[in-house]
Amino acid sequence: MNDLYDTDTVLWAERQAALLRRMAAGERVNDQVDWENVVEEIADVARRDRDRIFGQLVTICLHLLKWQFQSDQRSNSWRSSVVGARDRIAKLIKDSPSLATYPASVLAEAYPPGRRKAEAETGLSDLPASCPWPIEAVLDHEFWPGAD
Repeated sequence: MNDLYDTDTVLWAERQAALLRRMAAGERVNDQVDWENVVEEIADVARRDRDRIFGQLVTICLHLLKWQFQSDQRSNSWRSSVVGARDRIAKLIKDSPSLATYPASVLAEAYPPGRRKAEAETGLSDLPASCPWPIEAVLDHEFWPGAD
């Protein structure tokens, strides 16, 4: 079973799910379940969603910095990236309400990579060292820093 996990995780997951359904129905298949990897995959679900939120926060910070500090170059692409990232975070939180406080807890960590990307893309070197916006603003679809 571990070989399948290493070569085709999707097929492995589908088979494990089928075995778990059979167990839930009262069948004795406990010895066929790949428990070690099942436990790891379940633990990874939470990590993946947290990683997704973190990545979306980096994207938002990147584009909000460009929006604020390169106002003469604002584009619908930047706006679209921010809107999409905000929507993805909202969906993750809707699907897993326990993640509601997570964005606030990692914004300070997500900002520096967003700032570094903004500096790399714009050539600006005087961007704020720490996030200039509260999480409520970062996630608010109405918030656009320096919007005219």
